[in-house]
Amino acid sequence: MSELLRKGRLSSARKDVARFTSSAVMDKKILKHIVAINKAHVTMLIGYKSINENDGKSILEALTSLEGKIELSPDMEDGHTAVEEAVAKAAGQDVGGNLNLAKSRNDQVATALRMETRNEILETAETLTVLQDALLQKAEQHVNTIIPGYTHLQPAQPITFAHYLVAQFDAIQRTVERLQEGYKRINLCPMGACALATTSFPINRQKVADLLGFDEVLENTVDAVTSRDFILETLADLSILAVDVTRFVEDLEIWSTAEFGVVELPDEFAFTSSIMPQKKNPDILEVIRSRMSLVLGNLTGSTAALLSLPSTYNMDYQEVTPKLWESLETAKDCVSMLAKIVPDLKVSEDALRKPAYSFMMATELANMLVRNYKVPFRASHTVVGAIVKTLLKEDKSLNDVTPELIAETSKQALGHPINVKIEDIRKSTDPSLVVESYGTRGGPAPKEVKRMMAHRTKIAAKTKAWVSGNKAKIVEADERLNSSIQSIIDSN
Repeated sequence: MSELLRKGRLSSARKDVARFTSSAVMDKKILKHIVAINKAHVTMLIGYKSINENDGKSILEALTSLEGKIELSPDMEDGHTAVEEAVAKAAGQDVGGNLNLAKSRNDQVATALRMETRNEILETAETLTVLQDALLQKAEQHVNTIIPGYTHLQPAQPITFAHYLVAQFDAIQRTVERLQEGYKRINLCPMGACALATTSFPINRQKVADLLGFDEVLENTVDAVTSRDFILETLADLSILAVDVTRFVEDLEIWSTAEFGVVELPDEFAFTSSIMPQKKNPDILEVIRSRMSLVLGNLTGSTAALLSLPSTYNMDYQEVTPKLWESLETAKDCVSMLAKIVPDLKVSEDALRKPAYSFMMATELANMLVRNYKVPFRASHTVVGAIVKTLLKEDKSLNDVTPELIAETSKQALGHPINVKIEDIRKSTDPSLVVESYGTRGGPAPKEVKRMMAHRTKIAAKTKAWVSGNKAKIVEADERLNSSIQSIIDSN
């Protein structure tokens, strides 16, 4: 355990207490950011003569030489003190002892968490675009593939598989947009807030923010060290994603059953039973569904941990951070796996083979009576409902509708017969013609679906450009920081 901070006010800590409270292992994920923050901070201190230039050079040389070489273990207090101890050892205590001048672990950890979270958001958004690409490519193959559309898990109206896949694209896109919105609030730099009230040394917070690739300073210093709402916001975004992803995989699992027979998982993504040789189990979908549900648990747990805490830093914070990393990793893994499943899904070209599915055209039969025979919709709804009831009793399908049946049923229901042409019936009960007639904006008509797909392709391209642009900004900032450090080290 580090004795760096225990030579003044406190005596040595108990080893079991030190290990119990240590965050060193968890800090491995942000260690590179801790080093970068120290580099940027010292570079700024040198520029504003808050630290002796020679001492600053020695510290920067130590930080550069130690990068990638610091090993964190549960015996250490945290990553911050581990870096400070390593610098003191390399540069000497008299010099290295100034590493933490005009800063605190409070602003430093808040900054490191934001740096890693912004990276993770970019990676997550990029992973989501991979799934979106897979959905659009699969949709391209099934613009004319008609499948049953369900409400309450009952056959409702015909749609196309492409229409369904575009719906999944759109649900995921809203998460992408939420992550993009959150990124703006995350990419703000807390450095310079120190513990909570900044410092009496001359510093430039904007300079550090620029060197670390932040858009702006997180201004109020109490808010800078207190706020962890960016963690909750990211977890909330991922929880919404979990809802959308689990609905998608639930559809696929249900549709892959013999009772539905709409899709079939490729063999390489399925498993069989240890006893029943006929089984083809969608284990992969169930695992995705289960793991994504844990994201919601992490949001709930994190919210509870942060609830009612006093302002500024509390040790409770370090218990929340791993839940964020776990959720991000889970989301990326599950989405990546789903992106691999979608291209090889087998979609039934004859999903409407069951006679019961013919009744999905009942709505269009009712619409036809309104459109061609001026029957009020509620009356046509009553007539068609009665026809369906009669056909089901006789174990027939909607394909068995005749002008005579419509005339007889309408006379009983309305008091007068509706004399319908046979060709009107045939057009109203043909699934292809029915789907083609659903050409309203956003509908499943092939022409409209193609339009939506072309538009979504542009949306995905914009997301990719946003990701690559922000990644480039971070890389450029890192290059500026390293260039500034090298100039200081090389100067006389």
